[in-house]
Amino acid sequence: MYSEGVADLNEIILHYPFLPPGDKDESLTQIKEKSRNRYFPGFEKVLKSHGEDYLVGNRLSKADVLLTELLYHTEELDSTVLANFPLLKALKTRVSNLPTVKKFLQPGSQRKPFEDEKFVEELKKSFG
Repeated sequence: MYSEGVADLNEIILHYPFLPPGDKDESLTQIKEKSRNRYFPGFEKVLKSHGEDYLVGNRLSKADVLLTELLYHTEELDSTVLANFPLLKALKTRVSNLPTVKKFLQPGSQRKPFEDEKFVEELKKSFG
């Protein structure tokens, strides 16, 4: 479930900025639906089932970091998507407060912003 959920949502989110305006609403609906009804409940259940701080026991893993990245991207598209998932919110906060992650998330870091319309237009011009 983990790799399917992260890969599926990442792919949809990755393509989202490059969709024609008419297709964005449908894609956003799909992102919200899959997040809220399919994948996030599964991740929440895993965290609840073992009562540990991270997905795989009580140790930070690549799965936690990748899921946290996905949570950020999903929230950039819909700020309410985590409203019913307190354990995922806590995981996001826990991972985000790790010193190296916290530094990366600060303004002026190497973190790239989510692709917006301006970025997409510049990209199209350079390949056009």
